[in-house]
Amino acid sequence: MNSPPPWPKLGGCCRFPVRVWAPFSNGPTKTDLVLVVRQVQDRRPPGARLNLNDASGVDKYVMPEEEYEKKSDSVLAWKKAQKLGRFDPDAPRHEQARLEALECDVRQRGIAVDKRCRVGGDDTRRGIVRYVGQVPEIPSGKGVWVGVELDEPVGKNDGSIAGTRYWGQPAHLKHGVFVRPERIDVGDFPPMDDLEDMEEI
Repeated sequence: MNSPPPWPKLGGCCRFPVRVWAPFSNGPTKTDLVLVVRQVQDRRPPGARLNLNDASGVDKYVMPEEEYEKKSDSVLAWKKAQKLGRFDPDAPRHEQARLEALECDVRQRGIAVDKRCRVGGDDTRRGIVRYVGQVPEIPSGKGVWVGVELDEPVGKNDGSIAGTRYWGQPAHLKHGVFVRPERIDVGDFPPMDDLEDMEEI
């Protein structure tokens, strides 16, 4: 059987002879020509190319709030029907019970200012309780927060949040953290000595 002649390259494409099976025959019927694109290179400068992945410049439809509230097949309508979230008539009572539980947790754990503690059960995060109370600067953070001045710089702040200072000096960066009472263990947690392990060597 004679093989077809090699096909020359045309631009960025190659031609390859292939056997095609006819759907209603018993075997191969002819040799056909298939055009295969290997790679397309855009030779325009980067500034002239269209970025079709960037959707920031596309105007998006935003439904007006009044129209959304009128719809009967929305999540908002379902929440109203189920009396969930802000539509629950008992929601303020549940929120008040949660806040009272946080205050009760502070008393049960013996959390008070100037007591030694550790944060989150992690022995490397030890420090002194410096603040117990509300922190309005924390978004959606109603209830009691415990501010801890850590021995090591493994915290998130210096004792201040959004410009309001609760304790300490600005020089103590990363020595402060605010956490919920359930993450505090009050007890005899002295500052860790980094050289303690060196004595065994």
